[in-house]
Amino acid sequence: MSESGLLAHEAAAGNAAAFGTLVRQHQSKLRGFLLRMTRGNHALADDLAQETFLEAFRKIAQFGTGSFFGWLCAIAYSRYLMEARKRKLEPLDEADDIAADAPETEFTSAVKLDVEKAMAQLAPPQRAALTLCFALGFSNEEAAAALDMPLGTLKSHVNRGRKKLAVLLDAWRNRAVS
Repeated sequence: MSESGLLAHEAAAGNAAAFGTLVRQHQSKLRGFLLRMTRGNHALADDLAQETFLEAFRKIAQFGTGSFFGWLCAIAYSRYLMEARKRKLEPLDEADDIAADAPETEFTSAVKLDVEKAMAQLAPPQRAALTLCFALGFSNEEAAAALDMPLGTLKSHVNRGRKKLAVLLDAWRNRAVS
């Protein structure tokens, strides 16, 4: 069992310090995942991360085996979807443009900004699948479990998301060259 898994079982047995250690270990990655899901809305990502950890604390006894971070991502994705439904009149698509005023003087920062803007164009399941599989290094099986979707569906989201990203990035590159 992983260190996080052991800490989760200690937390389930009433060790609050063990849960605090889990939060410190995983909060940055979880916020990064949620930041991508919320299309750069830092306040919403932080709120969802806090709600995720609160729910994880309440349900820590339900954690079994496997990746603790994957379990957290499953909770976070569920929280994100609930928030998206609540904002039906104000879709998450209207989130602030990611770093719109960021200087594009360095090539790497410009490329990173382009990728983030392109990711923001993807449907939430595609964004979540790509973030888990590529940015966070989840296997397809782990990502499918975290997102509570069949493996084939996850693979479809990854493939469609990659194709759409390629088209978007190619279009931006062609505009930059013109």
